[in-house]
Amino acid sequence: MKVGIVGTGNMGGILMEALIESGAISPSDLNIVNRTREKAEKFQERYHDISIYNEQADLIKDSDVIFICVKPLDIYDLLKSNQRSFTKEKCVVSITSPISVEQVESLADCSCMRIIPSITNRALSGVSLFSFGSKCTKEWQDIIWKLMSTISTPVIIDESITRVSSDIVSCGPAFFTYLTRKFIQGAVSETEIDESTATVLASEMLIGLGELLKKEIYTLAALQEKVCVKGGITGEGISAMEAQIGELFPELFRATHKKFEKDLAETRHQFGLD
Repeated sequence: MKVGIVGTGNMGGILMEALIESGAISPSDLNIVNRTREKAEKFQERYHDISIYNEQADLIKDSDVIFICVKPLDIYDLLKSNQRSFTKEKCVVSITSPISVEQVESLADCSCMRIIPSITNRALSGVSLFSFGSKCTKEWQDIIWKLMSTISTPVIIDESITRVSSDIVSCGPAFFTYLTRKFIQGAVSETEIDESTATVLASEMLIGLGELLKKEIYTLAALQEKVCVKGGITGEGISAMEAQIGELFPELFRATHKKFEKDLAETRHQFGLD
């Protein structure tokens, strides 16, 4: 199976690296194209057998499954200008949340799906969010599910929870990285610990926390209860957090959904759905 990736930016590059390093695909079975060829060539320096294309249409023609990893507002033109190249035997995978799989299907007469990945997939971990098109064959569903299972835990989601699911899975690493950095900065500003030491300790703590959850040794609630002894130091810290956190997370989701609605309006206009 020939895998094509259109767009080798952040997520396109992460998908490429993860799929190759997991052994799911070999570099010789990977076709890539990018608006700036130099970016694609940097990947070829590491994976010599990948094929770089100058034109999207040529990549689509030579690929069985095509991952579209470009910005949301670039997808309509990509699909429209290459409409004849998406023949019935192929599969198209969009990775962006503001474009529904139905929108992709309206311009690509083949099996279509949307998969929202996460940066955690680069470590062959985390979740990938699946939505299948109405014309997507069971064969392609099984093939791509198996492919993504090598780098993630695939989860099927309903369209109505696309944004919040993406916030948790795809944006979540950035949100919790920000909180961790603030956690470290607080330790440095209030104590004698240096930033380097605090960063190592916090990073290793997060890795250990992930292992506890992965092995299902504790649930989130049980873990907090185990550490937070009544009347102890951890309890004082939790009380301080409760006093300060307020509407932080509800406001976070309100902000992401507000931006999402704007993106949806723009893409719907492109597809003539407004």
